[in-house]
Amino acid sequence: MSAPFQTAVVTGASRGFGRAIAAALVASGSTVIGIARDEQQLRAVREELGERFIPLAADATEETLAHTVIRDYQPTLLVLNAGAAPLMLPVQEQTWDTFSRNWNTDTKHVFAWTRAALLAPLAPGSVVVSMSSGAALFGSPLSGGYASAKAAIRFIRGYAEEESGRAGLDIRFAALMPNMTPETDLGTIAVTGYAARVGVSPEAFVAGRSQPILTPEQLAKSVLEVAGNPDSAPEYRVEGVGLQPV
Repeated sequence: MSAPFQTAVVTGASRGFGRAIAAALVASGSTVIGIARDEQQLRAVREELGERFIPLAADATEETLAHTVIRDYQPTLLVLNAGAAPLMLPVQEQTWDTFSRNWNTDTKHVFAWTRAALLAPLAPGSVVVSMSSGAALFGSPLSGGYASAKAAIRFIRGYAEEESGRAGLDIRFAALMPNMTPETDLGTIAVTGYAARVGVSPEAFVAGRSQPILTPEQLAKSVLEVAGNPDSAPEYRVEGVGLQPV
């Protein structure tokens, strides 16, 4: 990224991808408003990253939060990373409550923040990066509505891009679709579930995958690369070997 975003918002900033993204942004010179529900984990991130990380313990799905944070901090980058861990069961063993878990967190918070970004609006030249998933392309039969919730995020991105253009807002919207990885808590849950489904150990399941393992640090680097390049594609898969345009 040629120049840091002065102020950025990262949802789901307390661990995994979000924590790595916040760290990369702080290292680049940005002030990061890090949002997550767990105040204790956010304090630990603050201790690690220093005063340019501003912890905000809150529910990222609340629409009033999105409007308030945008109004109060005037960010020029939103990284919408918050998400729920899906219940790893086949569809017939899901209930609607478990099946819709990711719709009510992942998709709902991307909708809320995208809407707030357009209504505020964010300053011209701002960027909104939403975290989808490779599951949006290939499905995920053990995670209920996870794949469809992540696919909806791609549609929201496209709708927002069109509305930004129609209104002349000059806000760019991007979506990233990372591969499943054992390097995050959510990824570990998925790897364990799919390994059990095929009757192998999680280690054997990971070893049998053709792609190198995606790390949170690689994902964070990809976020900065896409956010900082106005000529980047609107959607990418993120693999252990790097960015792959969709």
